[in-house]
Amino acid sequence: MKKISYKSAGVDIDRADRLIRDVKKLVNTTRVRGSMDTVGGFGGFFDPSAAGIKDPVLVASTDGVGTKLKIAQLAGKHDTVGIDLVAMCVNDILCSGARPLFFLDYFATGKLEEKVWSDVIKGVVIGCHEARCALLGGETAEMPGMYAKGEYDLAGFAVGAVSRKKVIDGKKIRPGDVLLGLASNGLHSNGYSLLRKVFPKRYLKKNHSLFLKPTVIYVRPFLGLARNVTIKGAANITGGGFYDNIPRMLPAGVKAVISKGSWNVHKVFKLIRERVKISEKELYRTFNMGIGMVLALSPQDAEKARKMLAKKFKLKSWVIGKIVKGKKRVELV
Repeated sequence: MKKISYKSAGVDIDRADRLIRDVKKLVNTTRVRGSMDTVGGFGGFFDPSAAGIKDPVLVASTDGVGTKLKIAQLAGKHDTVGIDLVAMCVNDILCSGARPLFFLDYFATGKLEEKVWSDVIKGVVIGCHEARCALLGGETAEMPGMYAKGEYDLAGFAVGAVSRKKVIDGKKIRPGDVLLGLASNGLHSNGYSLLRKVFPKRYLKKNHSLFLKPTVIYVRPFLGLARNVTIKGAANITGGGFYDNIPRMLPAGVKAVISKGSWNVHKVFKLIRERVKISEKELYRTFNMGIGMVLALSPQDAEKARKMLAKKFKLKSWVIGKIVKGKKRVELV
């Protein structure tokens, strides 16, 4: 009989265990109030009573980075997609007013490459620092035959909490409220399947710095604003763009009217329009077009919010629209 081992079949448990031990010190730098020393255990522990939130409601989200990973793998640059992974999850739970508490990651590949894995995890740690949440644990899966050489996939899981009385659910949105758009820094992590149809591989590789800018993590500016103004509704502009995401925050009987040209459209979206024939609706349903998050505020709070975002957080924002009576939907004018 042929002698065989799990290692010869393509799964090196010892190497994976060593990598996790090596990264433990880095992961521990993400600790926040309530996080406990459980890296390497069967589960991650967190003490919610230490988070200091009165009558807390837990909010959870899971997401990935999508085919942006294809650009990272093409360019051989893996130190930013971990930030994207955190951002895509924590920005979602922010929309309910929740403060991120902890994060877990899932990394899957055919053959574990130490430098690639290490760069990805370092990005996750940076993202957790920006989101002020603990990296509580994760999973590294080596699965020969599942992925082509050099390929890997990522998934992330975030849990946050908000006081029951401070949950943002859109019910307070009224006609006359305004929509404040927070600036994105480019594509974030959506629309890359279309993007890869528009640009050839050599162009994407050469200009990878433009296409691999990590998604903005809005935790600090959002929570800073929430302490000073009433955020009535919030929409994270991810897959589905304006048309699918903004209605998710609206109550029945109102619609969002967005004024095109009221903000600075990022140059990457202009490049896309120059290279391919695409309808305007398709653009605004696929990409964020320079707006990473939309907040519904009363008119008197909008200018206060803009000034605070610019001065304290160096984040650009624009009043991009308003709430009017109508069927729950988005209208671009």
